[in-house]
Amino acid sequence: MTLAQALFAPRAIALIGASGDAAKHTARPLRFLRKHGYKGRIVPVNASRSEVLGERAWPSLAEAPGEIDHAFVMTSGESVEHALEECGARGIPVVTILSGGFADAGAEGAARQARLVARARALGVRLVGPNSMGVIDIPGRVPLTVNAVLEIDALPAGTTSVVSQSGAMLGTVLSRGAPRGLGFSKLISVGNEADLGVGELVDMLADDPATQVILLFLETVRDSARLAAAARKAHAAGKPVVAYKLGRSRLGEALARSHTGALAGADAAVDAYFRDCGILRVELLETLIEIAPLLCGRSPPRLSHAARVAVLTTTGGGAASVVDRMGMLGLETVAPDASLRARLGALGVPNLDSPIIDLTMAATDKRYSDVLQTLLESPACDAVLAVVGSAAQFHPQFAIEPILRSSGTTKPLVAFLTPHAERSLTLLAEQGIAAFRTPESCADALAAFFAWRAPRGAPDPAAVASRPEWPSELPTRGRLDEAQALALFSALGVPSVESAIARAPRYEHGLAYPVAAKILSPDIAHKTEAGGVALRISSRSEFDERVRALLASVAATQPGARVDGIIVQRMEAGLAEVIVGYRHDAMVGPLVLVGAGGALAELYADYALRLAPVNEEEAATMIEEVKGLATLSGYRNLPRGDVGALARVVVALSRLALVAGQPVAEAEINPLIVKAKGVIAVDGLVVVKDHYEDNHVS
Repeated sequence: MTLAQALFAPRAIALIGASGDAAKHTARPLRFLRKHGYKGRIVPVNASRSEVLGERAWPSLAEAPGEIDHAFVMTSGESVEHALEECGARGIPVVTILSGGFADAGAEGAARQARLVARARALGVRLVGPNSMGVIDIPGRVPLTVNAVLEIDALPAGTTSVVSQSGAMLGTVLSRGAPRGLGFSKLISVGNEADLGVGELVDMLADDPATQVILLFLETVRDSARLAAAARKAHAAGKPVVAYKLGRSRLGEALARSHTGALAGADAAVDAYFRDCGILRVELLETLIEIAPLLCGRSPPRLSHAARVAVLTTTGGGAASVVDRMGMLGLETVAPDASLRARLGALGVPNLDSPIIDLTMAATDKRYSDVLQTLLESPACDAVLAVVGSAAQFHPQFAIEPILRSSGTTKPLVAFLTPHAERSLTLLAEQGIAAFRTPESCADALAAFFAWRAPRGAPDPAAVASRPEWPSELPTRGRLDEAQALALFSALGVPSVESAIARAPRYEHGLAYPVAAKILSPDIAHKTEAGGVALRISSRSEFDERVRALLASVAATQPGARVDGIIVQRMEAGLAEVIVGYRHDAMVGPLVLVGAGGALAELYADYALRLAPVNEEEAATMIEEVKGLATLSGYRNLPRGDVGALARVVVALSRLALVAGQPVAEAEINPLIVKAKGVIAVDGLVVVKDHYEDNHVS
């Protein structure tokens, strides 16, 4: 028996700690297994009862007869460890643990969990949980859970599977999906993910013939590499993966040393990770529940233009509520082009200047059908949104019949029903048409669909083989000073400004004027804020005067900072200032960023972010995404900058991800001056990872 079979299709299930009191939650799994038609053997284990809800019970697992494929542990305290030992002795391959008090209960509980996992591995047992509410296979009739939603009389089966870090969310998905006809296949609560985690489960579901779409409810990402590999496998199998992840706040980002750390904070890092893994991210929980029919059997859209959504409605206000929300998410609707106007005009459609095709006063079944079919056939739009008014509630068959007849279209077709109309939602779900109850979730689903990208491939083996070496003369702990940071960038192949270090008492430097003077200190990340930068110094006398002022300002604002001298640099000018940054995120791994740079980089928040490393083609795409760098491509006849050289710097910095041991936590060139020919780094910051981990909250 495979792991997946033992997990989802066990022939016999042991319920360890099953209660004989039907009112207790530990009695639910037995009741639910019976209620929903489980065909295998049920083995209740209860030390104080010989019978549980009419089933023969056993005082211990050791005394229970026959082979058992899956055990559900509902006991507490030290008895969990004892139950695991009994499962190992019986050769049970999978144990799901409902009990809490492990990593969810502080350091002592985490240590207890680590011992549990180590023992499970020694016994050859795989664990789900602890703190898991169980596993459900609806088509297979295996409702192994304590979730009260299983009190429902009938569970609609479907091809959408769910992996959740919250057990309660399984009930939320089922209870909200059932009334609108949305069926599910497998649902798993991973709890603490001590052993079996989200990535491994997505990998299993990618192989599961009963699963076509995979939904994830995430509080964090615990094994980014495993999940990324599984998401790529699911994509190759034609199974979209959708994530709803909590944690949109900026908690923990305030301690970032660099502009990059502040811009590429936890949530932005997760966005980049999902994009590069080919995982759709939705903003709303309702969208997660409703989006599967839009994705089933589809691949990421490959558009060479901005997405165009045609809107057909019988209620102007209802359509406007979605269109307004779509606009906030960057999706615009456009009026029909000349060809489409001609075809729609021939069908008697009024007001063709509007981006919303409103048939409120001119709707007949035939006209609605003809217009909808025309939109679905037209190359002038990339998706069609059908908005249905109050008739969807009281006349479901009539109101949505034209939409139902259009099922099976290759072009995405979605419906938004303005009234509370569960029967209409069910009819649409039965035909595989995505239908939404709120304008917010409808717009969110369309935005997520058009933002969906195929996963990036694995890094080029040749690039991985030529790993950059950490320069032996640079420290391997702490924050580098600017001279050391620029030396690291030069070692990566990044052109750097001509510099000299001037030290007390005379601060000699030997560079021709004009120059810039900056405080040289590993303790000051943002020199401008400390008054530690003087620009466009034109003479030696001015240099002496401004250095004295610079040192005084730093002494006043950063009295404890170590000062190693002054770094003097030739003044540089170009067409644009760019920030190129690198960050090793604790959740998703190494990232590279490019954006509009300078002292106001965080204020602009105009950047593109990817998992590192990237190649030149990917770097060029990143540069194209940054609005403030459009000038470098000759926007409105402005002088063109060397975008190729900029792309090569993005690639070079991204290769910090390949340094043995990945010692860098944050690195940043800001600004990188882009010229008509070439680029040059004039400021840099590098924080080595061990120092970062000692002083950073993630």
